[in-house]
Amino acid sequence: MMNAAAGRPGTPTVTNAMTVDVEDYFQVSAFEPYLSRTQWDKQSLRVEGNTEKILELFAAHRVRGTFFTLGWVAERYPELTRKIVANGHELASHGWEHIRVSAQNPREFRQDVERTRKLLEDISGQAVKGYRAASYSIGSAEAAWAWNELAEAGYRYSSSIVPIRHDHYGIPDAPRFAFQAIDDRLLEVPITTVALAGRNLNCGGGGWFRLFPYAFSRWALKRVNEQEGQAGIFYFHPWEIDPAQPRPDGLGLKTRFRHYLNLDRTYGRLERLMTDFKWGRMDEIFLPGEGV
Repeated sequence: MMNAAAGRPGTPTVTNAMTVDVEDYFQVSAFEPYLSRTQWDKQSLRVEGNTEKILELFAAHRVRGTFFTLGWVAERYPELTRKIVANGHELASHGWEHIRVSAQNPREFRQDVERTRKLLEDISGQAVKGYRAASYSIGSAEAAWAWNELAEAGYRYSSSIVPIRHDHYGIPDAPRFAFQAIDDRLLEVPITTVALAGRNLNCGGGGWFRLFPYAFSRWALKRVNEQEGQAGIFYFHPWEIDPAQPRPDGLGLKTRFRHYLNLDRTYGRLERLMTDFKWGRMDEIFLPGEGV
């Protein structure tokens, strides 16, 4: 499953997957009790400008990645969606409105992933092969039916689980690296973790990237690459490079801490990450030979 490229001594040789979950700050699952979906269009929309900044960052470092995009965002910003593809990145699905898989039945989930895939393909003119569940919400109880619905809807891979113990998501005993979820019809590619002292620690991005010192992320990903010979999966959101984003009233202490911690440091850490490792698209790393 891993894609490696020969390099000069001392340079990164394993190609890791750089991924972006294209959603706005108010669409995170933790904000659901405070902002209903009917209020989304009334918020200050910042996803376009933040995603443009990410595209510029990637271009400066010659990085190509995978953008898991909400249908809600693509519908409102079709030119941004086309620009993602025009810049050489993979366009993938993040569902329509960031609804957790566990909050849908199979019929609702199938309609959601088919609707999103069709829109993204219509806008971009490119086949959409990948899917990422909102808040990594394919859990152990519902995994089998969700994976089957994705395969039936035409997806080739999912990146929707994290093999850790967490209060909102995670399957601690899941494989740490890519595995066939439904025979040979759908590949599941978990977010990268490092095994340490008998437990898995997330080193694949998100709030963990902002919580831990950058040195930990660099050490852990290097260990996954060099000692385990595996490609890492890194993810972040456009709002994570936006410390000036609005702050809704009434947020709980835990939500405020998790969402706003070290937003002012994320961009600089991403620049270091671009330099320290080699990056590519999910489809090219995990579906080699299938074409773009």
